[in-house]
Amino acid sequence: MADDQEKTEEPSEKKINDARLEGNVPKSQDMSGLFTLFVAILGFLLLFDFIVDHYFNLYRYYSSLYGRPIDNELVFEIGLISLREILLMVIPLALVVAIAGVGAGLAQFGFLFTTKPLMPDFKKIDPIKGMKNLVSMKKVIEGVKITLKASVTLGIGFVFFFYFIQELPTVTAFPLHDQLIWLRDKTLILALVMLLITFIFAIGDIIIVRKQYFDGLKMSKQEVKDEMKNMDGDPLIKGKIRQKQMEMSKKRMMAEVPTADVVITNPTHYAVAIRYKEGQDNAPVVVAKGINEVALKIKKIARENEVHIVQNPPLARSIYAEVDLDAPISEALFQAVAEVLAYVYKMDKKR
Repeated sequence: MADDQEKTEEPSEKKINDARLEGNVPKSQDMSGLFTLFVAILGFLLLFDFIVDHYFNLYRYYSSLYGRPIDNELVFEIGLISLREILLMVIPLALVVAIAGVGAGLAQFGFLFTTKPLMPDFKKIDPIKGMKNLVSMKKVIEGVKITLKASVTLGIGFVFFFYFIQELPTVTAFPLHDQLIWLRDKTLILALVMLLITFIFAIGDIIIVRKQYFDGLKMSKQEVKDEMKNMDGDPLIKGKIRQKQMEMSKKRMMAEVPTADVVITNPTHYAVAIRYKEGQDNAPVVVAKGINEVALKIKKIARENEVHIVQNPPLARSIYAEVDLDAPISEALFQAVAEVLAYVYKMDKKR
């Protein structure tokens, strides 16, 4: 019993879908950050000229203020124009980054809308359970990942930033436009280095996240059995339903035996009842067939209803094997069945 409760089985498709409906999906924050950073860099490059234009607009405006007396009206004007130009520089890039963040989620687990994570769950404020989660292996792994990422990223970033700072005395002699170009190039280099570091961590993170996710959804043998039972129904009930269906089908078949023209037998193991009504059937039809006890029952009903019984073992076995119930006989058996029916009609005339 203890073995059955161990989570040793891979999660079923239903278990994964149920978890998804509850908002539980494998999501790597590092992969989302990688995609967002990549789009942000691309957006910055595409919008660089646009941002520079508005920066110079603001610079020229500030330059035009020399010599003007400062009053409330001027302060309001400076604030308004500064806010407008800054928003025009920031908002397009911010929108690009926001769209990238949404796209990163869609790329990992597709479109998902559910309100279940917003529903209050009092189990989450259980202090005992909270302490267990606080010292869980998952939390330890998360702590190690964050520490490692921060250390590596800050260390490498500081090295590059230190070398860039050493160029500042030379850069200060550049014209303003060249200074901005230098700033763009160095920012791009630093961003690409961060992108490479994030990519390396993202690959490891997504492997760990997906493993933890599917390990968390693993099922015990009993859970698999219960799920199969709920999806397909209780095997005992299904067996009883099949048995009932077979009994009903058998009763319907036996009710058709009196309508047959002849029953061809083995003589004891096989029995096949054939009907041919001119104008109704295009070919002789098998209305009942069976072996052993069912064959005996067919012959008994046939005798009670004065249906002819003809012994022809090869033909009885062939029809039983090749022709389905309520189906016309195959062309290969026409000749043999026609001879039997001719014999039956001849006997009826004599009768």
